Amino acid sequence: MTLSHDQIRRFARHLKLAEIGVDGQEKLAAARIAIVGLGGLGSPAALYLAASGVGTLGLIDADVVDVSNLHRQVLFTAADEGKSKVSVAAARLRAIDGSLDVVEHPVRLGPTNSVPILSSYDVVVDGSDNFPTRYLVNDVCVMLGKPNVFGSVFKFEGQVAVFRPPADPCYRCLFTESPERGLVPDCGEAGVLGVLPGVVGALQATEAIKLVTGAGDLLTGRMLLYDALRMRFREVTIPKNPACPACGESPTIPIEEDYVEACASGDAARTAIEELSPKAAADRKKAGAVFIDVREPEEWEICRIEGSILVPLGELPMRMRELMPLRQAEIVVYCHRGMRSAEAAGFLREAGFANVRNLNGGIQRWSWEVDPSVPRY
Repeated sequence: MTLSHDQIRRFARHLKLAEIGVDGQEKLAAARIAIVGLGGLGSPAALYLAASGVGTLGLIDADVVDVSNLHRQVLFTAADEGKSKVSVAAARLRAIDGSLDVVEHPVRLGPTNSVPILSSYDVVVDGSDNFPTRYLVNDVCVMLGKPNVFGSVFKFEGQVAVFRPPADPCYRCLFTESPERGLVPDCGEAGVLGVLPGVVGALQATEAIKLVTGAGDLLTGRMLLYDALRMRFREVTIPKNPACPACGESPTIPIEEDYVEACASGDAARTAIEELSPKAAADRKKAGAVFIDVREPEEWEICRIEGSILVPLGELPMRMRELMPLRQAEIVVYCHRGMRSAEAAGFLREAGFANVRNLNGGIQRWSWEVDPSVPRY
């Protein structure tokens, strides 16, 4: 692909770099890159890839813009609330470079559509925020032989790596199986520093550009760890695992498997815990049920259900003596969205608290359905 006069002017600073030059810029113009997820990671990655001269960007996301996205998802504004992330992002990216070809995939990536979608791209940038999608993207990229630029964030920490099959290790070489659902909270439960995904997403865009142009050394066989609180970077080595179920000598992972179910192996232990809707929980509260809030003190300061007791999930084992007088009481446990409280309810049940229920959807759903005066966050 020959660069136009406009492209030569636009990307002049790239062309002056010996590691990119005209040849590298032409490779970028011909490249097709898929971005899975347009959240905190996908937003900055998409912006920088569009600005860098990538010819085709595939945007994959089924969600709509929510106001809680705006502190980190820099593609969107308050005026976009309720709109499709893919359609809003496509318009913004085309405004950056009118020659950019944006392919819109307003769908949730799954076992049935992942191969047809990702097979048409040269590089996959994984900006997903959940384990089922993360493992699905890894396994499909291994099967298709596509480079996977991985990123993740948690509170103040980020991770970046490049998984390039078949020669290099994949995500499952490091983390063979997904953790049980609810064991690792997402950013909606744990929180995340707004600028952190910007740093990680920009690093993902950097690795994608290097993959296309051949410049520099890739983050293959190693993972970059970023600690924003201490402003430190460090690396860990990722050895290729011959027994890896995805890229090993005898792979055993079928793409047709139910990835959501595979990440929910811990749910069986919760089946004995009754889930209450907010309205049902409100009725139980009127009847005298004790409400236990297992969120963190910072969240308690934002909002709470009046009359509840704060016992953060991490403190629960140490405060059992304090809670023992409630063993025969009816207890409703809640958190932000119902994940941590499900773990807490299971713990209390195992400790002999027979009458424990979980508030389905947490205080977030309570605000929607019972008490709108409770702030949502």
